[in-house]
Amino acid sequence: MQTSTLKSPRHAMRLLTATLAVALAAGLAQTAFAQPFGGPGGPGGPGMGRGGMGMGMDAGIGAPMMSERMLDSVNATAEQRTQIKQIVQAARTDLAAQRDAGIQLREQGRTLFAQPTVDARAAEALRQQALAQHDQASKRMLQAMLDVSRVLTPEQRKTLAERMDQRRGMMERHRAERRALGAPAR
Repeated sequence: MQTSTLKSPRHAMRLLTATLAVALAAGLAQTAFAQPFGGPGGPGGPGMGRGGMGMGMDAGIGAPMMSERMLDSVNATAEQRTQIKQIVQAARTDLAAQRDAGIQLREQGRTLFAQPTVDARAAEALRQQALAQHDQASKRMLQAMLDVSRVLTPEQRKTLAERMDQRRGMMERHRAERRALGAPAR
């Protein structure tokens, strides 16, 4: 990506966000498993369902059709699709190990917190392990995003950023509608 094509830091951020969307849409959302002790809310919190996957990640972000739609929206060539699918599959394989490590850490956390007396040093050590594991998964996702960004043209990334802005606006409207109706926001 050439910096001369960027109009502002905000534009650069939109392009990075669009690249992130492609990576997430392709199934890289598995890092939700890397959250310490089951995700948001700590032990037994809202992220505990389905092996620790939070609701947002469970709503189809990694669905293959979504990634196809994203690639369709930027008119990706067959070669680009092949390259992106290879990048995503490699990352998905790597992140599966991260998911398994996260599950083990959550199990250790549940065991630790179920004891009559919780060992504060053991809890802190476990927290640090979970943070390191989450950081490793985050780095892998970033690498996949960067790899995908190199496959797409600047115009495709711009189109994707615009689509993501539209989607964000739609989601914000839906949240506002739910709040107005008294439904809990997600």
